[in-house]
Amino acid sequence: MDVRFTVALAAALLVAADVAGVGQFQTTTTTPTADTAAAPPSVQTAPEIPAAPVSALPHSSKELEPQSRLLIIRYVDGEFAKAVQAIPGGKHGFKVPVGKPVDKQSLSDALRLYGTAANPGDTVQITGLEFRSHEILLQINGGGKKHFRLRDHLQVGIGGMSTTATPAVPTGPAQPPGATLVLDYGRPIPDMSPDDVKHDLGTFLDFSKHSAAVNWVETLPPQFQEGIKDHQAVVGMDSEMVLAAMGRPDHKVRERDPEGQETEDWIYGTPPSKTTFVTFLGDNVIRVKEFN
Repeated sequence: MDVRFTVALAAALLVAADVAGVGQFQTTTTTPTADTAAAPPSVQTAPEIPAAPVSALPHSSKELEPQSRLLIIRYVDGEFAKAVQAIPGGKHGFKVPVGKPVDKQSLSDALRLYGTAANPGDTVQITGLEFRSHEILLQINGGGKKHFRLRDHLQVGIGGMSTTATPAVPTGPAQPPGATLVLDYGRPIPDMSPDDVKHDLGTFLDFSKHSAAVNWVETLPPQFQEGIKDHQAVVGMDSEMVLAAMGRPDHKVRERDPEGQETEDWIYGTPPSKTTFVTFLGDNVIRVKEFN
């Protein structure tokens, strides 16, 4: 009698312990707390989606043709534009994925690390192009790399002894800081026109006819305005005007004339195709010759 009572009592205690454990588990998992009541556990925050690019331009499926490359060099290199948003400096350049929105965080980081080469509204100039397998590198105001200037490192020697080097005081207007924009197509560069390249740069540069560059052109003498409009060099132009008219030359050659004056020829084109020689004395054009 005592043994059966003891066994029954032990069994009853074990069942009660199991029931209490189940009740405790259900209480901790089903009763909402202050934190869980504020937001359902199954809801997740969606990642921020950047805005789509404005009027993305469809490109040709063909790869860039040699003639198209020459046209881009001629009509994009040397062009003026207005910055529509801040452009970072830095010698490696800022990558612009064509057809995609600019990564705002990457742009902010680049501006913080390398400084601002141009602010919105600033007038800038394309001063060089480089074509790679999937990218076009465009130098802005000379590019992001620092350029060595001999006159800043001159020393004066007297009787075979050099004085302590003293940085030369820069002459002329201060040069604006440079930058490099890298158009990344994510595939071999497609065949395109100069206007297509300008469109792809639209997130940073405005090439419209209402930019500040046009106001500069309108201040020039009529014959120079016509030359820039017709993409032709004119005797009397300076190098900046020639760049605006014809872009960067394919080659540059320096030589001395019979009088000992140093001249520089800017050569556009390659024989036997049409070739133009623009000859400078100092910073002014003294001769323009075309060969067909």
